[in-house]
Amino acid sequence: MSSSSNQDTVAVYGRLWRYVMPHKLIGLIAIIGMAATALIEASLVYLLEPLMDDALVAQNLETAKWMPITFIAIFIARGVAGFATEASLGWIGRNVISSLRRDVFGKFLTLPTRFFDNRTTGPLLSRMTYNVEMVAESVTSVVTVAVRDVLTVFAAFGVMLLQSPKLTVFVVILFPIIAVLIRVLGVAFRRYSSRIQDSVGEVTQVTEEIVRGNWVVKMFGGYNYEKDRLAEVDERNRRQNLKLIRVRSLGVAVTQTIFGFGIALVIFMASRESIDGNLTPGQFISFFSAMMLMLQPVRRITNVNATLQRGVAGAESLFTIMDEPDEVDSGTFSKDDVKGDVEFRDVSFSYGADNGPVVENISLSVESGKTLAIVGHSGSGKTTLASLLPRFYDVSSGDILLDGVSIRDYTLTNLRDNISLVSQDIVLFNDSIANNLAYGELRERPQEELMRAAQVAHVLDFANEMPNGLDSKVGDRGALLSGGQRQRIAIGRALLKDAPVLILDEATSALDTKSERHIQEGLAELMKDRTTLVIAHRLSTVEKADKIIVLDAGRIIESGTHAELLAANGAYAALYRMQFSEE
Repeated sequence: MSSSSNQDTVAVYGRLWRYVMPHKLIGLIAIIGMAATALIEASLVYLLEPLMDDALVAQNLETAKWMPITFIAIFIARGVAGFATEASLGWIGRNVISSLRRDVFGKFLTLPTRFFDNRTTGPLLSRMTYNVEMVAESVTSVVTVAVRDVLTVFAAFGVMLLQSPKLTVFVVILFPIIAVLIRVLGVAFRRYSSRIQDSVGEVTQVTEEIVRGNWVVKMFGGYNYEKDRLAEVDERNRRQNLKLIRVRSLGVAVTQTIFGFGIALVIFMASRESIDGNLTPGQFISFFSAMMLMLQPVRRITNVNATLQRGVAGAESLFTIMDEPDEVDSGTFSKDDVKGDVEFRDVSFSYGADNGPVVENISLSVESGKTLAIVGHSGSGKTTLASLLPRFYDVSSGDILLDGVSIRDYTLTNLRDNISLVSQDIVLFNDSIANNLAYGELRERPQEELMRAAQVAHVLDFANEMPNGLDSKVGDRGALLSGGQRQRIAIGRALLKDAPVLILDEATSALDTKSERHIQEGLAELMKDRTTLVIAHRLSTVEKADKIIVLDAGRIIESGTHAELLAANGAYAALYRMQFSEE
């Protein structure tokens, strides 16, 4: 293993150790338990000498009397020490898992939208589940080996030295060879562990996609295709696991072989020592048992490198997320009585240096309480333009002002507190209708406000028909509701927030004509004295807007009222005539 790799391992493990240190008192109990286990096992093999020489060979009755009681006491003590060790390490492991998961989850909440745009869901979910478990296993396994197994090896050495220093020398020769072997295998362990974690993320991704899109799979005959796709990623996972198993098994096999040669040499030398009268049968049995006692700890020491490297690879993937920069929130300005004057000044935006501008040189203003409608073909930049206002993305150039103050100067919390959103991509949580309406900070709103929002958004129309009313569950992502019902809940959530600035992104796209008429009445009431940005595909929904802009390829090509744009007979009029003829 290279020195830089060693340094990385030490750095990652040192950082990981910070999650263990808050539990140092429990850790001390575990260490005491492990140390006691090592000493008890060493004393057990040491007692084999008087058992053999005094009780069995010399037939000493006194020794024969106290020996069984001593063995009972030893095994009781070993059971107590083992319980203390396992319970303490288990407690620490689960707390480390909990802390890591909460930190990673907390980081997800503060990461910028761009982070999620560039990554698939599966690998991120895998880090929260599989990788965290690997890290915790690494912590507890390494602690166990570092304390109990190392102490057991030293205690066994002590017994061997007491019984025969000369034979011990031959055993000592084996350990530098084993140490070199462990060092060489560590490189492979780290490499394969990282690949396994990546492949688990791929399996999670494919599985999540078919769970989410099971209707599409069924409707378009994707059964065999999805089976083949999972088989491909699962095969990669299987191969990487087999490689790791082979390397780990090879390490164990080579270690055991080395020990086999050592044992053969010890037996040969012990025979000569016994012939010369320097070694009694009891001393040999005690020495041999101490040497065999070391076999399992040495095997675990060999194997722990695989667990260590797996944990380090998992920790690196978690710390990579934790080290991602948060949303830029350098603003210090805060305002409680925002009026809602919005101004875009020569705003341009691109999703990356390699991509062209999605929004280019946009300048417009919306007075407080007025409605701006944004229309255009799909892909013209309508949703992107609206997403710049709450700073889901930061503009590439230009500036956006709210009440004459740059949105960069506002704190993110204060800025978003004054903006409400109904998106075409409705996000509902697997909770009750009421909790989806009063989500987050809205939970503090009075019950009468919640009921009013539910009534105006026509949520009560379908909620009252359900067994538990507003307490009825909506299912995963609102799967138990229709598209129109989900959209009404999203509108009700925006009504309940009652922010001075409102963004409606295709807010009525999933509603039938009757429901839309009711919702439009509610929205009309909501939009009174409120600055509203309406993104609409159906132009019939924006006829009453104070101002309409038409986007094409990220640029404003027309602006004016509905009547003015129809009279101009340009792009808006063409879109309107096309939709009118279709209807």
